[in-house]
Amino acid sequence: MIRSMNIAWWVQRWSELHPDKPAVIFEEEQITYVELNQRANRASCWLQSLGIEKGDRVAVMLNNCPEFIELFLACARLGAIFVPLNFRSAPPELEYFLKNCRPRLFVFGQEFMANVNKVDFENTKPQVLLSSVGNASTGTAVLDYAGESAAFEGRKPFLSRSLGPADPEEPQVIMYTSGTTGRPKGAVLSHRKTFFNCLNADIFFKMHFDDVMLVILPLFHSGGLFIQTSPVIYKGATLVMHPKFDPHKVYQDIERYRVTKFLGVPTVYRALVQVDPQQRGDVSSLKVCAGGGEKTTPELFERCREAGLAFRQVMGQTETSILLWASEEDSFRKPGTVGRPVFHAEVNIVDKNGRPVKPGDIGEIVVRGSIMMKEYWQDPVRTEETIRNGMLYTGDLARTDEEGYYFLVDRARDMYITGGENVYPAEVERILRAHPQIEDIAVVGVPDERWGEVGKAFVIPKKDSNLAAESLIGFCQERMAKFKCPKQVEFREDFPRTSLGKVKKRELIPE
Repeated sequence: MIRSMNIAWWVQRWSELHPDKPAVIFEEEQITYVELNQRANRASCWLQSLGIEKGDRVAVMLNNCPEFIELFLACARLGAIFVPLNFRSAPPELEYFLKNCRPRLFVFGQEFMANVNKVDFENTKPQVLLSSVGNASTGTAVLDYAGESAAFEGRKPFLSRSLGPADPEEPQVIMYTSGTTGRPKGAVLSHRKTFFNCLNADIFFKMHFDDVMLVILPLFHSGGLFIQTSPVIYKGATLVMHPKFDPHKVYQDIERYRVTKFLGVPTVYRALVQVDPQQRGDVSSLKVCAGGGEKTTPELFERCREAGLAFRQVMGQTETSILLWASEEDSFRKPGTVGRPVFHAEVNIVDKNGRPVKPGDIGEIVVRGSIMMKEYWQDPVRTEETIRNGMLYTGDLARTDEEGYYFLVDRARDMYITGGENVYPAEVERILRAHPQIEDIAVVGVPDERWGEVGKAFVIPKKDSNLAAESLIGFCQERMAKFKCPKQVEFREDFPRTSLGKVKKRELIPE
């Protein structure tokens, strides 16, 4: 293995070169690079004591916290596969993730114990070891992460080619993305991919050793883990990490720690500009603000600029991380653009036959290169649908102008984005079709002032049904993450359909 492509080695190297440099600041606690390296070593030894080996999956469901990063680094060091899970997942979703990736160990925050207790672990093979961060008040056999790992303070893991990563192409992370056909997919991301993502983010953010990056995006998200956290570690910079988003605390910490770099989704920026100007604090230290996740309106751009949060646009997805970017100047000069391709990737727009289209023509965005995922975990069918002839098909429709700037036109697979989270209607529809009073269902994304988009469910109830919108939403909340649940419901007698019977979703929403 080329050591320079392993994120755990970066921490080790910075601990040697600049041991006292702050690596992570979390809830008033400052963790230096030497301390972070020691914590990663301790976590690695603990994993080895549990029998975790190269290729084993370690699932983690935590709020943003130092333990998340410790385990991420420990898995990278051992060659185990790190599986970050969305803590907003409902119990049925969580059970699906765990059964799909079959982890040897599942580490979760004690605040998620109620959902964990609803998961059936009896029939899982191999048997999943459970460990909690915080006090897990339960009769279930759950290991205490802090207490267990503390026993290995000052120790280093035993590594060899067979006990650690030997090739940069080996899997590092399985990150789940919502499913276009109703089931989430586990994108398998290699060590090499993380390395080249960091190189791209380094160029985009103009990263420097003295930078301070504020992270409010969840670390289970590609934006938080691969666009912010990993590049900061690669550069030896400092990470200020919040467990959850609080707009007032964002302003406080930007001023307190002289934050230089920041990434958020439009929902975050909408909340920030709504804070009373007298309560915002000094943001003059910010050099780069970035926004991604959904289209950003010219109005929001202007309000952010007035608040000192003028940002540049970035576009990516779980399967590729950063894919397109625009400078601050470009974002204002060309309203609506998502920029041009990143440096370390080949990006193009192709027609249905895979041939490049001319500027102005609409086609699907494809990417080739080291930032591509390897595959979908144990899903060769959808892997072959997505990766064809060495190119990854993103599912996003776009066009370019004569200067090569990309403009999103539509999403080829119906996805909408709510508060920075991707939602695929097929996944929501699959769950709703199990409702005994629903004859047919169609879910679409509709504009929303706060969240950007929210789900709207168009429902054909069964004959003589007394189905109410409130009960339908409650049904959803028991079976899926809250952000996936439709916020609006409309009952219909029929749907507009194609000659083949497919619902014409565009006709459900008036222009």
